[in-house]
Amino acid sequence: MKLPSLRIYALAYLLFLYAPILLLPIFAFNDGTIIAFPLKGFTLEWFGQMFANDTLRRAVGNSLIIAGSTAVFATVLGIFAARAGSRFRFPGKGPIMGLIMLPLVLPEIMVGGSLLLVLLSVGIELSVFTVILGHVLIATPYTIAILNTAFSSLDVSLEEAAYDLGEGKWSTFRLITLPLVLPGIISSMLIAFTISLDEFIIAFFLAGNEPTLPTYIFSQLRFPKQIPMIMALGTCLVALSIILLTIAEYFRRRGIAKTGGKDTGGFL
Repeated sequence: MKLPSLRIYALAYLLFLYAPILLLPIFAFNDGTIIAFPLKGFTLEWFGQMFANDTLRRAVGNSLIIAGSTAVFATVLGIFAARAGSRFRFPGKGPIMGLIMLPLVLPEIMVGGSLLLVLLSVGIELSVFTVILGHVLIATPYTIAILNTAFSSLDVSLEEAAYDLGEGKWSTFRLITLPLVLPGIISSMLIAFTISLDEFIIAFFLAGNEPTLPTYIFSQLRFPKQIPMIMALGTCLVALSIILLTIAEYFRRRGIAKTGGKDTGGFL
């Protein structure tokens, strides 16, 4: 009796979770401005409006710059932190790593408000750069979590063998360690890119007059005639997020298999 009930619960949960996402493409191709059934017909008009919108193109450009920069900076910081956390012992290691991972559990509205007060108090104008700072802060813990698995799965004897053959620490990291953890690095960059691209609260606080994709979408929800175009845009974003997460999971599993580690779970 318990097994059928559990299956029903699991199906109901998945339906509740993914039904809104499945409805996005349905209404994105619907020839009607009212988001309701029955559908009126098939159209590509909303996608045409989306590509012809200058403000949207500016918001997309800003979001891509922010997401790309966040992916690079957060991954670089994640490499340093994961390397130190998995290979070295130092005083206060536990509290320091816990402090670095703290943004994972802090409400983003508190982080965004605090960053806004700090940046304004030191005279920094709100711009794309300030959004990058905020996104690096919240994306770095995710990159550390991924890279920590990659570094922990790496066989220490490989590095020791390189040292015995006369290689220095930097050359060993460049020639041995880096190629082995490269799939994890790519995975962490893709995850950081996706997190930054979809993030709204930090961007809402720190973007100033520069629109980002999430803030633009939020501003257009007040206008009913813009809803079908937002549905089309949402369809594109969902497809892009799925592709990026799939690629990230592929490289994560490839990295674990390459280093001979054990897969303890992933994104998909």
